[in-house]
Amino acid sequence: MSPMFANLRLPAIQAPMFLQSGPDMVIASCKSGVIGTFPSLNTRTVEQLDEWLSTITEAVDSATDAPWGINLMMHRTNLRRDADMALAVKYRAPLVISALGSPRDAIDAIHSYGGKVFADVVTTVHARKAIDAGVDGLVLVAAGAGGHTGQLSGFAFVEEVRTFWDGPIVLGGGISSGRAIRAAEVLGATYAYLGTRFIATDESMAVQEYKQMVVDASGSDIICSDALTGVKANWLRGSLIKAGFDPDHMPSAGKIDITQSSGDAKRWRDVWAAGQGVGAIDDVLPIATLVDRLVGEYNAAK
Repeated sequence: MSPMFANLRLPAIQAPMFLQSGPDMVIASCKSGVIGTFPSLNTRTVEQLDEWLSTITEAVDSATDAPWGINLMMHRTNLRRDADMALAVKYRAPLVISALGSPRDAIDAIHSYGGKVFADVVTTVHARKAIDAGVDGLVLVAAGAGGHTGQLSGFAFVEEVRTFWDGPIVLGGGISSGRAIRAAEVLGATYAYLGTRFIATDESMAVQEYKQMVVDASGSDIICSDALTGVKANWLRGSLIKAGFDPDHMPSAGKIDITQSSGDAKRWRDVWAAGQGVGAIDDVLPIATLVDRLVGEYNAAK
């Protein structure tokens, strides 16, 4: 396990999930021994983000708990990008995960106090660009990830990136168990990225129907489409049908607009994201209980 972050029981990050990850999830994850993160755009305003960060930093003890992180959308259409980044600096976020855009503009600000910047990437081309920008780590979003997803196999992705990068790698895409966390580590990743498994937890902001749909779903219920946000993403079939879409005949690609899509109910609030790892999820648990289970599975796989 990388020495970059202390107090981890598992080499794992609770992935930032739009509209699902909030202070309760982050705090419970950190106190359970995995890195807890959330997207800044889960807050309606910059003022609310300030409140969330105050709550998180007051609750998470850096001496005993795992660290926390914030996910910043770097795309030019995110009108809050600079203000959210300023709050990450104000609260000295241990980890900033950049996504949908170059991390370059975040590097100096986050490094100024010793924070780390990991870049969310879906191709090796993007990985090389992130390295050139000066990131501390790479989050490889492989095929099967919930929400915005890559198309490369995790096996191929890690192997290729390891030919030119020896720094921290986070692997995401269909990881739902301690065995899978260990497998990612054996493959060459430093950390595993778990998102969908944390939707079905007590601390998730997901409504109960969403949590139950994750529990009931199998891999065949995951539909990949760029129709909703302009970027390839994995969605739950049942939620697409409920929102009026035909999962087998999705519309053409939508326009990428981070600010609009973050407030459009049809794109995210009514249509629910999930990854291909849903088939391994069969219950809703408190995060502390879930992490205990993951630790047991991870140790048994060693």
